[in-house]
Amino acid sequence: MAKNDKTNVGRILESKKISFQTYHYEATGAVSGKEVAQVLGQNPERVFKTLVTVGKSKQHYVFVIPVEKELDLKKAAAVVGEKNIEMIPQKELLGLTGYVHGGCSPIGMKKFFQTTFDASAQNFESVFFSAGKIGFQVEVRLSDLEKVIPFQFSALTVQKE
Repeated sequence: MAKNDKTNVGRILESKKISFQTYHYEATGAVSGKEVAQVLGQNPERVFKTLVTVGKSKQHYVFVIPVEKELDLKKAAAVVGEKNIEMIPQKELLGLTGYVHGGCSPIGMKKFFQTTFDASAQNFESVFFSAGKIGFQVEVRLSDLEKVIPFQFSALTVQKE
C-alpha cells in the first residue's frame, strides 16, 4: 500500500503497534458487503459492516455485524440499555463520525461511541471491516483490536427463518 493510500484507521493501528493487513479494491461508491467479501475472496461471515444508531436517549451506538446479516434493533437496544434504537439518517453519518456511507469504520470516529461486535466475530481469529474509506478494508485480530477501542460482544442479528 502506498503511503498516500494510508487511511486514518491504518495510522491509528500503526501508532498502537498493531499488526494488520489492508486490502484495496476499486469502488466508485458504496458497494454491498457481499460484493466486498467476494472481491476479498473471504467468507462473508468474516467480513463486517459498521452501523451507527441513535437511541431514545439521543446517545449514539456502533454495531459491527457480518455483511450479509441485518441488525436486530430490539437486540441491539437491549444490549445498550435503550428502550429502542434506530439507524441514524445517512446524511448525518459524515458529520457525526467523519466517515461516509460505505467507508465507516469502528476505529477512528470523530468521537468514540459504545461499540458492540456481533458474537459471531468470536468464531474467527481475525475479521475484516472498513479501513475508513470506500474501497479499503482492514483485517485485524480481535485480540489486537481490544488495544485500540473498547468493545463488547453480543448476538445482534436477525435470525433468518
